[in-house]
Parts: sequence; C-alpha cells; structure tokens
Amino acid sequence: MESLTKNRQTPETLRAMIQRAYGPDQVPGQDGDWCSELGHGWFNVAYKIRLRSGAPVVLKIAPPPGVEVMTYERGAMATELAALRLIREHTTVPVPAVDFADRSRELCDADWFAMPFVDGDNLGMLRDALTPAERESYQEQLGAATAELNTIRGTAFGPLTGPGSASWRTVFTSMIGSALDDGERRGVDLGRSFAVLRGLIESHAGSLDEVTEPRFVEWDLWDNNAMVRDGRIVAIIDHERAFWGDPLIEAGFTAAELPAFGDPTAFMRGYGHPQLTPSEQVRRRLYGLYLALIMVVETEYRAMTDPGHLDWVRARLDEAVDRLTH
Repeated sequence: MESLTKNRQTPETLRAMIQRAYGPDQVPGQDGDWCSELGHGWFNVAYKIRLRSGAPVVLKIAPPPGVEVMTYERGAMATELAALRLIREHTTVPVPAVDFADRSRELCDADWFAMPFVDGDNLGMLRDALTPAERESYQEQLGAATAELNTIRGTAFGPLTGPGSASWRTVFTSMIGSALDDGERRGVDLGRSFAVLRGLIESHAGSLDEVTEPRFVEWDLWDNNAMVRDGRIVAIIDHERAFWGDPLIEAGFTAAELPAFGDPTAFMRGYGHPQLTPSEQVRRRLYGLYLALIMVVETEYRAMTDPGHLDWVRARLDEAVDRLTH
C-alpha cells in the first residue's frame, strides 16, 4: 500500500541496520536479491531481508519525523514494542519476537526494529481463495485470539506507554475528539459539521461509564494482520494501535453494527461473546463512528487518492452516523 508515512531507506542504510541488529557477519553481499519491501501495510515501511546466513528477517521502520501523522499515530512504534512484550509475557497468542530495537536515530531519522520473518500467508490476501468453511474457521480463531489478548489487565485506560486515566469515558471521548481535531485541522469534508458530530458523541457518551476495568485492546486485528499456515493462525502482526480500553471496541465486533464489514457471527462465537445488549450496541456504534472517522481523515494525511477507497470509507462514515443517530 502506498502512503506518505512510509520511510523508505537506501540499501546502504539497510545494511548498516543489519550490522547493528545481527552483527557484521550477517550483512548481505552487494550482489543478489537480498531485500524486498513488504507492501501490504498502510503506515510503517517493512523490508524482508535475507541475512548472509540465509535466514529471513524483517526490518520495520517508523515514519519520518517531518511527515505529519494523526494524533493517535504518534509514538506508534513504541506502542508496538510495548504490545509485543505484553502479548508474549501474558498470552499464548503467537507474535514475532523482537530481535533488536533501535530508537537512537543514529542510522536513520526514525525508530526501527528487527524481527524474524513469519513463514505464512497473509489472511487478507488469501481470503478470496478460501472456501466459506475456511473463512469461518479463521474468523473463529481471530475471535479466540482477541479474547485471549483482552485478558491482559491494565491499571489505567489510555496508551500502553501512558499516561492513563481511571475513566474510559474521558479517554475515549479524547480519542474520538482528537480524530475530529485532526480532520478539522486539515479541512476534511465529513459531510456534516464537526460541531454536529461532537454533539452526537456527547449525547451518547454516558454509555461509556459502564466500562470500569482497563483491558489490553489490539484494535487492529483484521484479516490483513493475521499470518496463517496449514489452517491455523501462526502470527499476529502490526500492533501499533493497541491501548488499554474496552474490549468491545475490537475490530472483530465492527460488523455487529456496520454490516459492510461482513458477518461477525464466527468471530463472536470464537470470542465467546453473546448477542450485544442495548447498552453495548450504543458503545459499539460510538466505536464504529470512531473507526469511520479515522478511515476518512487518514486519507488526507496519507495522500490516498484511490476513488474507490475514498467512496467506500465515506459511505461507512455516513452509515456510522446514521446508526448512532437512529
């Protein structure tokens, strides 16, 4: 995926990174196809590297400091590193190990880290070739993995790296308010006034007070962030959006209120969640509105121009507003 946030590096810089992470004896030679960009992500740039030993690894590099990102994306790589540590320490959900992390900005202008390459297929890219039964099985597995991630308990709502708050209402209204601020700053057309949207959010914010225990939320666990092999999920990738919050905001629940995202039945079965209560439906509609706002506003920040994508995300925003309004 093409985006302004992708911080591509020269072969010389990539070799310097490999030397720092794995030692000089692992730096590839000048000849041969030792490096390729992994293109499915929207935010960071990631390279598949073949070390001199032949072992495949991945270098993941944060956006350059001169590129403006949305508020929730600031410090995303630090969030991902914290998420990987928490997941490995507290769950059995498979995630890549971190071989080396560098936040010194000495070799390039951004944070980066190195990890083993996961041998598997990206579920999002494989999806259209699957049978209905295979798709259902993977959705159940995603539900079960999400439920296990949500068992990690925090001490405050908010970013994994802090600061936090005892109030989920305070944190979430700040999150969605920041998305609106980001859009207003860039003059993004949302099809209705920012004041109307802020009033709509405030009128339903009381439903957030039911959430009193901070849980680890992955929030970005879509098919595109699951690697699969032989019918099983072998790794969950891209954790930079994680935070302490309400598990009901997780990606897999989105279709429960926004049907354009598919059928949530298999995910919810795997998760072990019954039908949503009326209060949970209100919270889910708030979370659907937040996601739709992010999807629309980020098209401006990442200079996305695909008319099909722009039309789709704007339709989802209209749908989310209608669901919350009515």
